[in-house]
Amino acid sequence: MGSSQQRVRVRVQYVTTTATSTPNEKGKPYMQTRDDILIVGGGVVGAACAYYLTGRGAKVTVIDKGEVGHGCSYGNGGLIVPSHSFPLPMPGAIFQGFRWLFDPTGPFYIKPRWSWQMVRWLLRFARCSTQKQMHHAVDTLTTLSLRGRALYDEIGESVTDQMHLKKYGGLYPCRTTKGLDHAVFEMETLRPYGVEGRLLDKHEVLEIEPAITTSVIGGTYFEGDAHAEPLSVVQTLLRLAEEQGARVEPKTELIDWELSNRRIDAVRTTRGTFRAGQFVLAGGSWSPQLARPLGLNVPIQAGKGYGVTIETFDPLPKVPVLLNEVKVGVTPRENSVRLAGTMEFGGLDESITERRVRAIVHGARQFFNIPEEPRVVEIWRGLRPCTPDGLPIIGRHHRWENLTLAAGHAMLGLTLATATGHLVADLIGGDTPCVDPRPFRPQRFC
Repeated sequence: MGSSQQRVRVRVQYVTTTATSTPNEKGKPYMQTRDDILIVGGGVVGAACAYYLTGRGAKVTVIDKGEVGHGCSYGNGGLIVPSHSFPLPMPGAIFQGFRWLFDPTGPFYIKPRWSWQMVRWLLRFARCSTQKQMHHAVDTLTTLSLRGRALYDEIGESVTDQMHLKKYGGLYPCRTTKGLDHAVFEMETLRPYGVEGRLLDKHEVLEIEPAITTSVIGGTYFEGDAHAEPLSVVQTLLRLAEEQGARVEPKTELIDWELSNRRIDAVRTTRGTFRAGQFVLAGGSWSPQLARPLGLNVPIQAGKGYGVTIETFDPLPKVPVLLNEVKVGVTPRENSVRLAGTMEFGGLDESITERRVRAIVHGARQFFNIPEEPRVVEIWRGLRPCTPDGLPIIGRHHRWENLTLAAGHAMLGLTLATATGHLVADLIGGDTPCVDPRPFRPQRFC
């Protein structure tokens, strides 16, 4: 080329994808507009939204930057637990959290970093850590979680078999009097809101789950809890949505939004431009980043959790167990056991801290006959989307006429997904909401 350099300009031309209008079962255009809804996010919440929207005649496309269901929905504990309907901000949570900060293997950790968003989030979190707010959140979460639990049954037994849904309840064993007192407090707090549990003595705990060591002194049990394979839940819901006309586009990363006035016209992605009449943002912990070009401040912080899948041991647990004293969940699977726990706030950091993995295994070993060196099948980490008041964000945003948010489900994504999907379909379709949507509205943070 000689001494001179020639500049080459490359123009990227996006392929535009637009759905045509299809009448619903009543013969009217869905929402009296193009019945094309684009869902950003292919996790369990996005999958549930797709399932319920297509069930009402909507033409839906789901995009995800990776393989659908392989984010936070992949390796979690797989628990569907109305009994766990408590918000992160609880009375005393801030003080307990600060105590754990100095424990390198503690269940709660905030990575030192400067982030004004994190500071604002923590201040809001502190304001929500009151008795009054706790009861409001418990009331709201139990309503949504009980509805979600019922919807799993309504999907049908043949489908839930494909999700590997097991209805064995949920067990909370305790080794100490303090731990048992706290378990009883939680049980009594949930009872007025429709979540029924019962107090167990040591022998009753071992009768339900003989694999637990005899060091327990008692516990609580919730018959309405269940567990499933989380990836199977996502894949099954998306398959059902596809059978109802949905299109699923993995490895399709959102680059930017195309806007006009107060409406979103399209999204530009790594695989072309997608146009739609309505948009659902179900991006989990990435929702704030995805919403920023829209001028929206979505107060979600990523809380990293770990899942450690180990080979079976003897005796093998059959019931999902939540070990509140060590903050670890133990879930039996087909040919393995999954241990899950910790809450680590460090932004969108997906690195693995091995000492936290070891701490999870150590905590579970206090209750089960896990070998000193268990054979690890897989170590997983995922970013749980956490709001400062402990409630998910579900609803239309006042700034954009055709945008609905569905994110911020923290550790209850699998539990709340079906009810969230149903509620999103209600709101977009203009139907009577299955639950009161007001506590989840995005405007509460404005």
